Amino acid sequence: MHKSKLAGFIIDCRTDDLHGASAFWSGALGMQRRGLDGSEGENYVRLLDAQHGLHIEVQKVMHDSRVHLDIETDDIEAEVRRLEQLGAKRVKQVRTWWVMEAPTGQRFCVVRPQSPDFDRLATPWP
Repeated sequence: MHKSKLAGFIIDCRTDDLHGASAFWSGALGMQRRGLDGSEGENYVRLLDAQHGLHIEVQKVMHDSRVHLDIETDDIEAEVRRLEQLGAKRVKQVRTWWVMEAPTGQRFCVVRPQSPDFDRLATPWP
């Protein structure tokens, strides 16, 4: 058995100005920004979601701008197989997570637990 739940959203921005992009989304969503440490800070800015507790980041990317969601799980391989049974397909493994594609074409990621309330709120799967 494993668990999974929606972790949050990643705002993919094709831009050379991550600071400007994150300033826009921070203002639009009313969320404070927090830079990430090390090399992650070159491509990601975290938006602090005090209302919903979601993990939201602005990400600098090379592909077209879009929004994608992250599904967090305590067993990535089991969750990927479960989603494949529903019709999703694996696109690419990145570090410790998988980029997946829904049958309708949307991309999303299956990642390790991100939220402090994961154990309490996640759905258990057989």
